[in-house]
Amino acid sequence: MNQKIRCANRKCRRLFLPDPRVKNHRYCDREGCQRVRRNRWQRQKMKDDPRYRKDQQESQQCWTEQNRDYWQRYRDQHPAYTERNRLLQKDRDQRRRSDNLAKMDALNPKSHVKAGSYYLIPGTADLAKMDALSHKYLLIPIG
Repeated sequence: MNQKIRCANRKCRRLFLPDPRVKNHRYCDREGCQRVRRNRWQRQKMKDDPRYRKDQQESQQCWTEQNRDYWQRYRDQHPAYTERNRLLQKDRDQRRRSDNLAKMDALNPKSHVKAGSYYLIPGTADLAKMDALSHKYLLIPIG
């Protein structure tokens, strides 16, 4: 006689009796659990099967070409969505400006790197390496 097992869906975890005809039966029959099972299967398939991934991309492109005005119609029919998105984008833009993203590679003024000559040695700290690269770095102070 079969024993009950726990559903693999983390949000469910209820006990159920697996169908002996289904190999590796791990999810109960609830709609949400089956959706989780299908989504996990598709993510894994997209990761492992290049042909499946290509077919999915082509299918999505075909749908997009046939429904070019989808998002425009959606925004027209859902003004609350449009307004919420506008407010969230405004917030993202403000955070981006305050983070100074335009200066991503600027040197931090509290850097502990001192001006001077340095050797770049690949893979090891052995200073006798013949392929060590010598570079001189000059730090330019801000202000």
